[in-house]
Amino acid sequence: MNGYGEVAFRPDEPSLGGRIVLHWEPFAWLEEDERVMAHPHDPFSRIDVLRSDRRVRVEIGGVTVAESSRPMMLIETKLPVRWYLPREDVRMDLLAPSESHTVCAYKGIASYLSAHNAPDVAWFYPDPLHDALRVKDMVCFWRAATVMVDDEPVDTSMPGSP
Repeated sequence: MNGYGEVAFRPDEPSLGGRIVLHWEPFAWLEEDERVMAHPHDPFSRIDVLRSDRRVRVEIGGVTVAESSRPMMLIETKLPVRWYLPREDVRMDLLAPSESHTVCAYKGIASYLSAHNAPDVAWFYPDPLHDALRVKDMVCFWRAATVMVDDEPVDTSMPGSP
């Protein structure tokens, strides 16, 4: 890797002027005394978590897998609103743990759940970062799931990771 071992490389791209690219993992990146996960925080991005009494229903393949009137509404800059449901309101017997995980700089490490014919259809944060503590272990659905809020479908598309 151009003499830098596993921690960096110099792309063969003249427009980069010989710059070196560092791999993220070998380093402990910090903002003040807080460890940075995934990427540094953008000062113009944030998340808010709000309690709601709106009725949220989730279907996968025509089967209702969750229904709640006590969701948490997670609002994140530039992303669709995400509806997190208490596990007691989710048919956990229809979901199985997945090996998939993603990292969010604002929420932490997400663990995924799969349903029959719907891999990684939901996620949760078992150990969320401070801004997302209110959604700890709550379940959020996307992809193959149809999420209805007050009987209206909502956007479950996902630019980037959860």
